[in-house]
Amino acid sequence: MIAALFLPQIFLTVNRLSSNKQMSYVPSVRVGTGWASEVNGWRTRGLKFAICRRRVVVLGLYFMRRACGIAVQAFQRLGSPSFPMKSAKAIAVLGSTGSIGCNTLKVVEHLGDVRVVAMAAGRNTEKFVEQIERFSPELVACGDEECAERLEREIAKLDKRPRIECGEAGLVSVATHEEADTVVSATVGAVGFIPTLRAIEAGKRIALANKETLVMAGELMTAAAERSGAEIVPVDSEHNAIHQCLRGERSSEVRRLILTASGGPFRSWPKEKILNASREQALDHPNWKMGEKITIDSATLMNKGLEVIEARWLFGFGADEISVIVHPQSIVHSMVELIDGSIIAQLGVPDMKHAIQYALTFPERRSASCERLDLAKIGKLEFEDPDTDRFPCLGLAFEALSTGGTMPAVLNAANEVSVQAFLDGKIGFSEISETNSRVMREHISRPADTLDAVLDADSWARTRAIMEIGPAAAVFSGN
Repeated sequence: MIAALFLPQIFLTVNRLSSNKQMSYVPSVRVGTGWASEVNGWRTRGLKFAICRRRVVVLGLYFMRRACGIAVQAFQRLGSPSFPMKSAKAIAVLGSTGSIGCNTLKVVEHLGDVRVVAMAAGRNTEKFVEQIERFSPELVACGDEECAERLEREIAKLDKRPRIECGEAGLVSVATHEEADTVVSATVGAVGFIPTLRAIEAGKRIALANKETLVMAGELMTAAAERSGAEIVPVDSEHNAIHQCLRGERSSEVRRLILTASGGPFRSWPKEKILNASREQALDHPNWKMGEKITIDSATLMNKGLEVIEARWLFGFGADEISVIVHPQSIVHSMVELIDGSIIAQLGVPDMKHAIQYALTFPERRSASCERLDLAKIGKLEFEDPDTDRFPCLGLAFEALSTGGTMPAVLNAANEVSVQAFLDGKIGFSEISETNSRVMREHISRPADTLDAVLDADSWARTRAIMEIGPAAAVFSGN
């Protein structure tokens, strides 16, 4: 790209020399094995055109080589795997009625110059209809045919009605909409895996909030992005912070990534009390307002474990180069430690709209609607090491990452099943980590380099987790 900026000047020089066989002062350049005679003074007449043209071509190659060198150095300084060249103009939103989806639409309204061309949601038809009426997308998708029929009745009164699709095919259609340059992947769990992969294969920029996508198939996803030229910009506050901290840094100068964790609602609870935590207690997060599944994951610290796996694929660092520290104020969203001991941190109020806007506008920065951070008002920032004895899910995630292959997909699937069972009142809080651990112990990891391998591992783990939960559910209910 940078080299191309020099081409007009180079060709203009050649054209000028071709027309009048005169040349302005240029430095000596090496041609073949000897040095071309230096042309002194402001103008020299009588120089043979063949020699003149030869010198200019070499001069052009020299400038292009210098420009390419500058470009390479610029890309080497980037710590993140993607470098979008322009901000989003038209977006598709997967999971528009969820927490991230709703905040995305608030950011779109604030920015004012971004169109929503496609949206997908689950079963919250009432909210979905409001969004359709407000943003007038061309395409919408929902969970199943029943939902689609209900949605079609609800929007019949609108002057501009979008095309409606449903199921996984509908999600894929939204994710690959031809006018969308950016796809916000904000669905919860593995349901967003295939649509996000198709968006990557289509070369879209991905504003990634669905961490399960990279947890399940990081190798597959990053290879697809490399082939298609797709850009992945993280929306998770921790990875978004790492992305910001790595801007301008060489990966060779990074010692480790430090992901911060709030500690969840049970940070200061003793182990015995945590084991018997209720659903309501686990959903009472002290800092963030999120969906139920991610809130439970925060309470078990599985959310942070999944983020460790995601960071490995986003930024290319191994398990031994990624660490977690508990920071109860959730003001420092993550940090990067450099090899000279310096630590770069990204700070901000706990508001997901900041990370979403960054993902949509990168590499630009725009004025945001978020509350400004007042450090004097915060007063103090605390940090402590995580306790994997009280929160074993974090240790399971590091183990899955170290094992590699299909093990992260198995952990993710087992965790989705066990968390839902806890939310449904079928098992206790402690059974979440126990179920995940038992399923992992029974799995023999295989390479996760094909879609079938990942989906087979996911399916096997879900089936196995349901079998494990059966006896646990009976014990929990007292039967």
